[in-house]
Amino acid sequence: MAGHNKWSKIKRKKGAEDAKRSKIFSRIIKEIQVAIKESGNPDPDSNPRLRLAMANAKGANMPKDNVERAIKKASEGGGEDILELTYEGYSPGGIAVFVECSTDNQNRTISNIRSYFNKYGGNLATNGSVDFLFDRKGVFSVPQGDLNEDDFTLEIIDAGAEDVELEDGYFTITTALEDFGNMLKKLENLQVEPESAELQRIPQSTTKLEHEAAKKALRLVEVIEEDEDVNAVYHNLELTDELIAEM
Repeated sequence: MAGHNKWSKIKRKKGAEDAKRSKIFSRIIKEIQVAIKESGNPDPDSNPRLRLAMANAKGANMPKDNVERAIKKASEGGGEDILELTYEGYSPGGIAVFVECSTDNQNRTISNIRSYFNKYGGNLATNGSVDFLFDRKGVFSVPQGDLNEDDFTLEIIDAGAEDVELEDGYFTITTALEDFGNMLKKLENLQVEPESAELQRIPQSTTKLEHEAAKKALRLVEVIEEDEDVNAVYHNLELTDELIAEM
């Protein structure tokens, strides 16, 4: 899990430095829309997916008014129908890439994703080509604050955490897919608010490339991440200290 936690740390720093707050908010609004439309339930107390989206909105410092407007609009049947799509492929050097999207225009999204792979030396593949190389896990980022490391770690492990790591003032908690909801409830019971709580795809193993080849692979990942319709990009590139320093 060490490599995964290293990537979580990088993502957290990138998020903190990301000036495009509207893009982050747009993704959260889409998640709120999907959470309400798929269940028909605008009550976060009985809609776990909506509750999760609202928690992530809070972690991203999204204004409460924005969240309430998104809930109201989705509850009244407003907004576009959002499709959740995934794409799989390979970067330069053969690194597996898995892309998760939410979109109101499937043709636009597939056209954009295909163009990124083509332009940056990758190959878009069929669904199922790389999915088996990743495990679906629950990943929580929790600011340490006043939490005692030993006590909190024991509590979380007892609740089913597979891995807990404290670094730079943040706990990164990893759970099995089926334990994601239980961990969310455990944190609520402890009155601990995660900065983010996500279902992520964790590579079962990583592949190391020469430095220049690795930079090309990461460039493709970064370009895809910038697309408005993209929620997350996962890969199995081994992140060396040299790469991290440049990122």
